[in-house]
Amino acid sequence: MKDSLADGVEGRTRHTVTAEMSPPHLPRVVLSTPTMIQLIEMTCLQAAQAHLDDGETTVGTHVCVSHEAAVLDGEEFEIVGRLTAVNRRRLTFDVEVTGPQGVVSRGTHERAVVSLDRMG
Repeated sequence: MKDSLADGVEGRTRHTVTAEMSPPHLPRVVLSTPTMIQLIEMTCLQAAQAHLDDGETTVGTHVCVSHEAAVLDGEEFEIVGRLTAVNRRRLTFDVEVTGPQGVVSRGTHERAVVSLDRMG
């Protein structure tokens, strides 16, 4: 890990809801919770990756988020993950998802820095 992996590192992504992001059991297309969590994880992974040494990556270890509002087919939403704590190889992000009507989700996501060589 580089010294630049510190509190305040931020990732930000924008997405548009598509049919593939929706639960099949609902009568209309909306952002599903599993898809939202996957995109939160990817946003935090991308934020951390530039601050890691070659041969390192991060893996998700904990997710605690709400899902407070719907985002409908064709609507855009933004995910922000802000690193708030680095405890040895454990990273904690505050996350927030916003859509056209405001806050969609908020909470925390934890990741661990791992060596790719040790995973092989």
